[in-house]
Amino acid sequence: MRREEKNALIDRLAEQINEYPHFYLTDTSELNAEVTHQLRKTCFEKQVKLVVVKNTLLKKALEKSGKFDFSPLFETLKGSTSVMFTETGNVPAKLIKEFRKAHPKPVLKAAFVEESIYVGENQLDVLAALKSKNELIADIVALLQSPAKNVISSLQSGGQQLSGVIKALSEKEQ
Repeated sequence: MRREEKNALIDRLAEQINEYPHFYLTDTSELNAEVTHQLRKTCFEKQVKLVVVKNTLLKKALEKSGKFDFSPLFETLKGSTSVMFTETGNVPAKLIKEFRKAHPKPVLKAAFVEESIYVGENQLDVLAALKSKNELIADIVALLQSPAKNVISSLQSGGQQLSGVIKALSEKEQ
């Protein structure tokens, strides 16, 4: 590969790093063509972009992005590396866990999620349990609605009780 092609690839990777808020570094080596196709198809369905990269080019792209200090990720850039870019932080972790029920890989090397760096395979469960921004917003809305719903139901039931008391008193007077 010529220097111009490498620089273009580094620029494209840096753009993707800046474009997507979350990414995972995984090892997908030793997967045959059929399994790799299944993985790519699953990623596409979950709106995860899977890119196989050279470690040196990825390191340069991480440095060039200027988005964050990615130096803790550099030690994981050994062997085969694939990058999973995503808009939702926990989707690749769930995808990896589900895919590994039938296949030995991909193996999580590291991840950049919610402006935090996670290093190591042991972080997969933590990442899968993280709630996405939309899930957190839904939880907050539900918490905010709960007291209002209680007040409304109390007022409605109180109104029914009051009308029942008035009806009983009117019938008692007759």
